[in-house]
Amino acid sequence: MRNYTAEYKSYHSKPAQKKNRAGRNAARAKMTALGRTRKGDGKDVDHRNGNPRDNRTANLSVMARGRNRSKK
Repeated sequence: MRNYTAEYKSYHSKPAQKKNRAGRNAARAKMTALGRTRKGDGKDVDHRNGNPRDNRTANLSVMARGRNRSKK
């Protein structure tokens, strides 16, 4: 079983991870504002270079959730 409390304390609460999460949320908001995504569409916003803080429009793309999460 996963211990979510311990996982949050050891990883998700770190300042770098908070900034990465904020970057991913900002990317989604940006693509929504541009009309490329909408709530509940089942799509993910992909950062082409893998850096969640790089929210240039040229670095963002919308793709199917499964395809984005299977990228290595």
